[in-house]
Amino acid sequence: MKKLNLLHIRSVCVYLFILGFLFTACNNSASKDKTTKTDTEEVKKVNDILWNVKAIAPDGKSLEVKGFNEKGESIDIKAVQNADQTSFLDVNAIENGNKFPVKLLVSKTQFSPVTAITNTGDTYELKAITPEGEKLDVKGVARFGYVVMIKAITKEGEFYGVKAISPTGELNDIKGIKINFQDREMSLKGLNIHAHVKAMHPAANEDDLEIPVKKKKKKVKKGEMKKSDFERIIWNIKAVTPDGNNLDIKAFDPEGNTFDVKATQDSKQHSFLNIKVLVEGGELPVKIMQSTDEYAPIKAIGTDGTLYDIKAITDNKEKLDVKGISRSGNIIHVKAVNDNGELYAVKAFAPDGKLNAVKGVKIFKREVELKIQGNPVYAHLKAINE
Repeated sequence: MKKLNLLHIRSVCVYLFILGFLFTACNNSASKDKTTKTDTEEVKKVNDILWNVKAIAPDGKSLEVKGFNEKGESIDIKAVQNADQTSFLDVNAIENGNKFPVKLLVSKTQFSPVTAITNTGDTYELKAITPEGEKLDVKGVARFGYVVMIKAITKEGEFYGVKAISPTGELNDIKGIKINFQDREMSLKGLNIHAHVKAMHPAANEDDLEIPVKKKKKKVKKGEMKKSDFERIIWNIKAVTPDGNNLDIKAFDPEGNTFDVKATQDSKQHSFLNIKVLVEGGELPVKIMQSTDEYAPIKAIGTDGTLYDIKAITDNKEKLDVKGISRSGNIIHVKAVNDNGELYAVKAFAPDGKLNAVKGVKIFKREVELKIQGNPVYAHLKAINE
């Protein structure tokens, strides 16, 4: 009996030892898995890259740009790269790690103030600082379609370009971007916003665009578009296959009727163009829709809220979905998708051969940008300079 008890005790000890060994091994394994996962996440994480915002004088000297409030207190102004794309960056005021939006305000004068707006509604107007300490106004000086040119203005009335400069020397233009045609985009902290300030890849012709001389603004009825002597240019939208074929992209209503999808250039600038579906008697906006699908659907939205499918058409008349595939910061990459899951780039082609990329752009941090006839919009579809 005594021997049996000793054997029983020995068995229990061995059993407990084995349990302890297994428990330690499992913990070590879990710890290793956790560490590996964390390391992977850190590798994938993209830290903010801050681009300096400068005004560039004719002699090539760069002038620092800061925001100033009524008390003369300053705040840093930076373009923020938070992904692997550099073509459409936010411009923010930064204070103690907090980021505040920079906007163009609606103005009754010729030039629009460029202003940083804090969470409490405090405002800081942007100024370029000369080596002598003089503060030059930074203003929106001319609008071309849906882009507003931003310049630093000397007392003599000279215009200096305003740029974002990356730590590696890349250069972007600071400009105002509009989604709506009206002067007023939206309201923020009680202020009327004219345009959103972004840092975008330079366009070949924009530095040469002539700034209009001061003239009295003509009154325009609400909802009416201002008249322009610019003759509209229609760009073709195509999906590009690996072998270089360009596939037509069309819109289809629920009854199967077909409509053209085009980029519309309504001014001399061509770095930021609307994409529309041309229907009889009007034009329909094309948007990337909010969705829980793996790829975000792209639709045209009718005046009654009807959704039109956007498809690329192969030589065999097969219809390929056009989708928002992935997101890089403010940019949504857009592709046509065939039955094998292959992705085709989508481009806008000007009649003279210029080329823009078709992308979704996000203006706000929120998931849904806006609703059109009750339909939630995730991003705006544009043809942009890449």
